[in-house]
Amino acid sequence: MNELTTATTPMVRVRGVHKFFGDLHVLRGVDLTVPRGSVCVVVGPSGSGKSTLLRCVNELEQIDAGRIEVDGELMGYREEVRRGRPELFRLHPRDIARQRSRIGMVFQRFNLFPHMTAVQNVMEAPVQVRGTGRAQARERALELLGRVGLSDRVDHYPAQLSGGQQQRVAIARALAMDPELMLFDEPTSALDPELVGEVLGVMKDLAAEGMTMIVVTHEIGFAREVGDHLVLMDEGVVVEQGAPRAVLDRPAQERTRKFLARVL
Repeated sequence: MNELTTATTPMVRVRGVHKFFGDLHVLRGVDLTVPRGSVCVVVGPSGSGKSTLLRCVNELEQIDAGRIEVDGELMGYREEVRRGRPELFRLHPRDIARQRSRIGMVFQRFNLFPHMTAVQNVMEAPVQVRGTGRAQARERALELLGRVGLSDRVDHYPAQLSGGQQQRVAIARALAMDPELMLFDEPTSALDPELVGEVLGVMKDLAAEGMTMIVVTHEIGFAREVGDHLVLMDEGVVVEQGAPRAVLDRPAQERTRKFLARVL
């Protein structure tokens, strides 16, 4: 892929994606395009498929139909032409892990290792996955913890940190792998209201630096202020999408209007 193609290729392209859990049809033909350097905010009621979509992008869930590309690379599969027709074949888990290493993901629950300090949590993936030397990994971890405002908490264990501080460590941990794309799955929903702002502040800084982000959230103010694109999902489909202010102020769909009336 030449430099021009790379520059114009969307960071994420989702086409016709379906996902079943048994008989439950969770994603029903989802289409989504996220340009590089943009912030896509996904909102919708609980059970609408938002988190499942993120997990499919990151190959934590295997899709049942459709295709997902990140930076032009087909996720989870290789495509070959057999008997004149393109066919998809599942990649080896090692290759899927390589693809996943390019994507940072921050979950609702912080999922920090409780027996490791903040700096050790941030160091772990580069050391174990990439073989980075411990001294180099620690230097980078300290830099990232400073970036999220935790320079004075590097040797604290998760139990010694507030929820907002733990979530900022989780963001630093995701950034330690130098991802091309960051996924946030309701990163503030487990926090006390007074701690939400400190996590959103870090996310705003990342957006200002040009990080491509897909953010599942109920924080409508964040969507309005930081988002480049707003997507409303319900019952496994994209109901409406567009510029955040346009969707929020002048929703075209009745389902969107009903949802916004409950959350605004």
